[in-house]
Amino acid sequence: MSLEKILAISGKPGLYEIVTQTRTGAVVESLLDKKRLTVGAHSNISILSEIAIYTLTEEVPLKDVLKKVKDKENGNPTSISHKDGKDALEEYFFEVLPDYDEDRVYASDIKKVVQWYNLLQKNNLLDSLESEDESDTSEEE
Repeated sequence: MSLEKILAISGKPGLYEIVTQTRTGAVVESLLDKKRLTVGAHSNISILSEIAIYTLTEEVPLKDVLKKVKDKENGNPTSISHKDGKDALEEYFFEVLPDYDEDRVYASDIKKVVQWYNLLQKNNLLDSLESEDESDTSEEE
């Protein structure tokens, strides 16, 4: 499964997987507790594949940032918690993405990335990061 099927919904904890589209929105399933709910078009929804992190030179897709975290942690959960302090989170993120823009990437953003990575890791969805790359390169040929 790709990040195009994984959503973050403003005001709701965790991440959600699209189960099916409806006329007025979508039915989603929580990766936290597997409960399903219907979200309408009025909900503030972010698809993970469309999120990027600011660096000093460009915007890096979230997929690439998650891959860097996965490489750093050897596919295991992160060595820090999303509940750690601002300084610890920024120090960790600096190791993952050394040129991230400290003025535009807030501690709350780093918390989300760490929390999302751990949730994807727990649900065995990180392998999709690799398979997306392979399908990208095969489409270009």
